[in-house]
Amino acid sequence: MQNFNFHSHTYRCGHADDTYTDEEYVLDYIKNGFKKISFTDHAPEKNKIDKREDMRMDYNIRNEYYNSVKKLKDKYADKIEIQTGYEIEYLPDDVENILELKKETDKLILGQHFVYDDDEKNLKVVHAGSSFEDRFLIKYGEYVEKAMELKIPNIIAHPDFVMLGREKFGELEEQVTRKICKASEKYGIPLEINLNGIFSKTYYKDRKLNNDSFDEQVKRLKNVIYPCKDFWKIVSEYNVKVVYGLDTHQRGHIDRYKELITLATMVIGEDTIKKLNFVEDV
Repeated sequence: MQNFNFHSHTYRCGHADDTYTDEEYVLDYIKNGFKKISFTDHAPEKNKIDKREDMRMDYNIRNEYYNSVKKLKDKYADKIEIQTGYEIEYLPDDVENILELKKETDKLILGQHFVYDDDEKNLKVVHAGSSFEDRFLIKYGEYVEKAMELKIPNIIAHPDFVMLGREKFGELEEQVTRKICKASEKYGIPLEINLNGIFSKTYYKDRKLNNDSFDEQVKRLKNVIYPCKDFWKIVSEYNVKVVYGLDTHQRGHIDRYKELITLATMVIGEDTIKKLNFVEDV
């Protein structure tokens, strides 16, 4: 069982549990046997591009964020290794600012939630059930590939997240998946099986933590959109590094880690999971 997690958010992003402290995260990770973690909250933007509310921390509080994580790193050094980091999106004209954040932290993960619209100024955001047009899907693949080429991220978080905005997995989806796999293989940057898509439809159904039976959680898998089975089946054909990512935002998520991996195996398929190249660290 993977004993590290490099995808954790905090209340600073505006859409995580605002009662769940950084220290409580760490204590829950320790309780569940984790040996290494990274806090990777949604990255602040030096030049504000993402105009949505409650999506990322403010740029001027990042030092408070670093100081909080450092204190916990020192306090629990004998129990767990703790790193600073961000979940970032690649945009062609924002590379310099992203690289500044990379210098300030231990780890960056690329969680691409949007691309530039046709005007190259406004954002086209991936939403569940929305139509993420072909040209934007192609651009999504190009952005992820370019970020890896520039060696910006340590991990590609939820690379199949874009499938939320697609009606089906067809020829173009396969082409984009293979582009991402080839870049991941070439640059040695792992792809993440994200467990939050499952958590939000099962143990955190309707944005409320529940203690329903495991059998009841299995029934809810029919509503899970990502991880995408077709995407990961293609990944299994490549020599690509793979990790799990909890993508924690809520209290109780870490405690469901083992169950979520079991549910992810059911979604993706045991045969595919066995073919994936899971790594022990990044």
